[in-house]
Amino acid sequence: MQQTTNSILMIRPINFRMNEQTAVNNYYQKLPQHTLPAAVNANAQKEFDAYVEKLESHGIEVIVISDIEGSDTPDSIFPNNWVSFHENGTVGLYPMFAENRRFERREDILETLEERGFIIENVIDYTEAEEEGYFLEGTGSLALDRVNRKAYCALSPRADEDLFIEFCEDFEYTPVYFTAYQTVNDVRKPIYHTNVMMCLAETFAIICLDSIDDKKERKNVLKHLKEDGKKVISISEEQVNNFAGNMLQVRGKNDELFLVMSQAAYDSLNKSQIAQIENHCSIISSSLETIEFCGGGSARCMMAEVFLPKDH
Repeated sequence: MQQTTNSILMIRPINFRMNEQTAVNNYYQKLPQHTLPAAVNANAQKEFDAYVEKLESHGIEVIVISDIEGSDTPDSIFPNNWVSFHENGTVGLYPMFAENRRFERREDILETLEERGFIIENVIDYTEAEEEGYFLEGTGSLALDRVNRKAYCALSPRADEDLFIEFCEDFEYTPVYFTAYQTVNDVRKPIYHTNVMMCLAETFAIICLDSIDDKKERKNVLKHLKEDGKKVISISEEQVNNFAGNMLQVRGKNDELFLVMSQAAYDSLNKSQIAQIENHCSIISSSLETIEFCGGGSARCMMAEVFLPKDH
């Protein structure tokens, strides 16, 4: 079992814009005032391409698949919400809160991975829950400690407790759930995705403990992280607003470990936090300004980790 992989799936956007269907509970999204839709998409593509180039220059295998022309999939750039890939050859498919995000799920993407030599043994499909109005948005909702077999989940309108428990039973994880909050117009509201406020790496965890208002829940999360020997690096709610929780640890060439984040996330960290991270691995950061502003997601959301076995 490994916590990190060298293979990443990314979807290059064709119709990127602010998705009005997700903005109802993703409070990080903003509508660009003076920018035409075509320019927003072009900027997002530029940021995407530069980001991919940066990852590849560090020896990370990036499988880039283009979104489909003419499809209404403004959030296709965030594939980690609809699919997850596991070491035993299982693929998870997830129920999505926004109706237009359901079109992102594509059979041909799984076929492309198989053509690349990845082995898919089994697909566990939770998407029927959409019909009942229950959601669990992949590794947006699930922060997986693959080595210690623990799944962390911030419950929200996009992360249903029963579905989360079902996932843990199917994939053999111990569930650790809580509610994380952010302040929106002076009101505490659930953070829509776990991966906005928490990142699990091999030897450390980055987490906004201040967002877990319930003291018991906070203590329980800390207990699990410490029990598994994770060094806990705390970030503030202000840093979460700059996507400092939305990071992912990956493997480059010669198995070198990197923590990947956006430039905004990096700029929000203080010297001590950067030093703590660099005790464990190097940092890769890339500017994702347009994607963060309109999409309300960042570096982590753009990467679906491929842990599937390969036929050599």
